[in-house]
Amino acid sequence: MPTVQSKDGTAIAYDRTGSGPALILVDVALCFRRFGPSHDLAPMLASRFTIYSYDRRGRGESGDTQPYAVDREVEDIEALIGAAGGHAMLYGVSSGAALALEAASRLRGVDKLMLYEAPFIVDDSRGPLTSDYWGRISDAVKANHRGKALALFMRAVGVPGPAIFVMRLTPIWKKLKPVAHTLPYDGALVSENQRGRPLTARRWQSATMPTLVADGGKSPAWMRNATKALADALPNATYRTLPGQTHMVKADAHVPVIMEFLLGATAPVAPRASPA
Repeated sequence: MPTVQSKDGTAIAYDRTGSGPALILVDVALCFRRFGPSHDLAPMLASRFTIYSYDRRGRGESGDTQPYAVDREVEDIEALIGAAGGHAMLYGVSSGAALALEAASRLRGVDKLMLYEAPFIVDDSRGPLTSDYWGRISDAVKANHRGKALALFMRAVGVPGPAIFVMRLTPIWKKLKPVAHTLPYDGALVSENQRGRPLTARRWQSATMPTLVADGGKSPAWMRNATKALADALPNATYRTLPGQTHMVKADAHVPVIMEFLLGATAPVAPRASPA
């Protein structure tokens, strides 16, 4: 398992697969290399890119030096760009999109950027998520009540109470609970833009690289409104909707879009490997 050392000394675990231009996959809340979008995407993209899939700090096999700060996660990506030779493209989903955007606006060597549904709330199409909400998650984590933190997060993203009860009885809950302590990290990335207010365009004016901002055609209105607003706020962005997709976008649906945008040409999608 290779690692890179971030500026604060934290070891960040990653996998490097494939060949071609470097592409760093930035995962969503609660996910890491072995569980989540990167796990499915990496083998499907490896025929055209050198894929760097990594465990965000506090997850999987990466370290978790305290105190946490968004700056530290940006520095983790900077270390990965260094491992890739000084240049890479970034692809982030959900809170990973918010992190990829922060990195792209602060770091050198980001050649292209693709973002899928950063979970911002920019109007009154749904209620805002207040600092109190994220504070309750943080309090649950501090008290080592990871199950409570998970349940609070699930309710906020629209999972009904009965479904959460059932999830507690499934194997997936056992995979999520060990990384629930990182939920406040995602809150630090997104909470400022979940208050139902328009985005501040000048915040990301330094992210001048070609950018694709995408959403799903079946995603809720508040999320699609935010995605379009983000595309409008960025200096060099294109907005695209993936028909039939939701926030849980399927790998088969967005791999061709990733290849088309990042490579400038369409390419056949490599099939996913059969489970062992």
